[in-house]
Amino acid sequence: MMLEKLRADLEKLADPQKGKFLQRFFKTGKGEYGYGDVFLGLTVPQSRQLAIKYKDLTLVKVRELLKSKIHEERLIALLILVHNFQKGDKKLKKKIFDFYLKSTKYVNNWDLVDLSANKIIGEYLLDKPTNILFDLAKSESIWERRIAIIATYQFIINGKADLTLKIAEILVEDKYDLIQKAVGWMLREVGKRISREREEEFLRKYYKKMPRTALRYAIEHFEPKVREKYLKGLL
Repeated sequence: MMLEKLRADLEKLADPQKGKFLQRFFKTGKGEYGYGDVFLGLTVPQSRQLAIKYKDLTLVKVRELLKSKIHEERLIALLILVHNFQKGDKKLKKKIFDFYLKSTKYVNNWDLVDLSANKIIGEYLLDKPTNILFDLAKSESIWERRIAIIATYQFIINGKADLTLKIAEILVEDKYDLIQKAVGWMLREVGKRISREREEEFLRKYYKKMPRTALRYAIEHFEPKVREKYLKGLL
């Protein structure tokens, strides 16, 4: 019954015009990374509100939402998991962590990864072995690779750069734009939040072989003259 009410609320909030825009923005055409994804046109704040309203959905129902072809239903499922993980005890956190890892095939667009991976996977692993992130970084799935690098953001927030740099080494030559952007973003965060020196140490080693997209993201906040040297390979 609760799931039916959630879907009724979604239908009320649907904005077909915005949905069409989002389907273009998230590349849902044939051959694109989001092929087949369906958007109703909700905003993220609206999705968050619904996630909180329906936070008591069972994991069985959350799984049903997560398997939906409708993007916002998958997003709300993940936001419910994030909310309950943050409020939960150790037992619930472990349950949600395991559930997430078994469901990565449905965490299949960049916003879904970015709004959930560090808050569940990264947070859970802060004081635990991180082998799973290296496995994900070597996955054939673009989304699992993005989960691996984005999950390390939680480590950056907590002042730890090593894991991000190690995962970035695995992904530094990844050919996919969405991975390049994520790697560059996380490197930039290392420089911003922890140590510019650590970021540049990594960049000097790899900047000549890094895809331009990753490099541009990584050096976005550098001084113009320094940025130019990196882009021209003059360091």
